[in-house]
Amino acid sequence: MNNEPGIAELPVAEACLRNQRPILDVLGKYAPQNAFVLEVGSGTGQHAAYMTANLPGIRWQPTELRERLDDVRQWQRHANQPGFLEPLELNVEQDIWPARDADVVFSANIVHFVSWPEVEKMFRGISRVLKAGGLLMLYGPYNYDGQYTSQGNVELDQWLRERNPDSGIKDFEQVLLLARQHHMYLRADEEMPANNRTLVFQKAETGE
Repeated sequence: MNNEPGIAELPVAEACLRNQRPILDVLGKYAPQNAFVLEVGSGTGQHAAYMTANLPGIRWQPTELRERLDDVRQWQRHANQPGFLEPLELNVEQDIWPARDADVVFSANIVHFVSWPEVEKMFRGISRVLKAGGLLMLYGPYNYDGQYTSQGNVELDQWLRERNPDSGIKDFEQVLLLARQHHMYLRADEEMPANNRTLVFQKAETGE
């Protein structure tokens, strides 16, 4: 008997349903056709399922906290895509990451959910696992010149800080500076739906 969950029983994040097509368009625009993509914070695993179904040459490595890995595995079994790799446990604060030599590191809606020290540790880890010349793609809301870009982002930031006072929408300029400290330089700032952006950074070809 097949006990695998049907689509109606799978864990679903509504945000993924809204943003997966625009994210696919940006990935298709910048990522190499046969890229090894490391996703930091895969959530339910919906992005891994959608991207591997629509970008057949890609190898997508999901990562999540231990308690959320089963959600990703459910989507992996449902998607049945060869490019959807077995999810790995990852906390952005850990020193040694479980994957390396990524062509692309992708992360959606993580930067504003965590504290700035966690973002700093996340960038440190990314800089170690991303190939020279590789791309970092960060999806989510950002402030520009210290200002919110919409009332919706004001409300989102308030909700985030009520949940965790150390979290909140980060300043684009601060993220840009942090990336430069790790030899990653802005290649594109793509406008996305619902006042989000995808920041595309490229790691320098030479070392430190």
